[in-house]
Amino acid sequence: MPTDFFGRVMVVFQRYGMSMLQGAGVSLRIALVGTIVGCIIGFAVGIVQTIPVEAKDNPIKKGVLWVIKLIMNAYVEFFRGAPMMAQAMFIYYGMLPLLGLNLSMWQAAYFILSINTGAYMAETVRGGILSIDLGQTEGAKAIGMTHVQTMLYVILPQALRNIMPQIGNNLIININDSCVLSVIGVAELLYKTKSAAGALYMNFETYTITMIVYFIMTFTCSRILRWLENRMDGS
Repeated sequence: MPTDFFGRVMVVFQRYGMSMLQGAGVSLRIALVGTIVGCIIGFAVGIVQTIPVEAKDNPIKKGVLWVIKLIMNAYVEFFRGAPMMAQAMFIYYGMLPLLGLNLSMWQAAYFILSINTGAYMAETVRGGILSIDLGQTEGAKAIGMTHVQTMLYVILPQALRNIMPQIGNNLIININDSCVLSVIGVAELLYKTKSAAGALYMNFETYTITMIVYFIMTFTCSRILRWLENRMDGS
């Protein structure tokens, strides 16, 4: 066994490098799926939360919207107000068996990360929509556009550009936070790291490799998203 630090790092990588890289692939896959699905959920919730209610609207419409918004606000507050590790344990070991749902570990992992991301994205989307000047909405209504048309063709394209940095930030957070899903048995990067460190009794060297791998993943994703932001800016 080498006595120098870098030699010991190479020993860890030679023996467990492939296993750790497989774990990194799992972390990245879960984070990508969770971010994409979470963004879809966030956009849906954020759009509904910003539907205007006017005095002339039908009372039934007002009542239905009030109930829907109440449920969505409760969803956002609950999943933003508890750690994702606790949510994973609660959902996988408690709620799913109670409801008789037989989800696999992978399905549960995607589900947990998606709904957690969706709660954060809902507030981001709501803020992005509200950040657009009110004159844009008034102008769209003045030319006869409906609320749905205004959202699709006027507000959301501008809001999307404004919240792109936050979408990228959520992806990076999800890559790092995917490690908490090890509590339901997901063999992601940190799970593999613990196994390697325990087998070789070389924590410092093993976690050094893990930190480098996490940095490479997050840095690469942030550069790609920055490129997309620049493309959306136009020439």
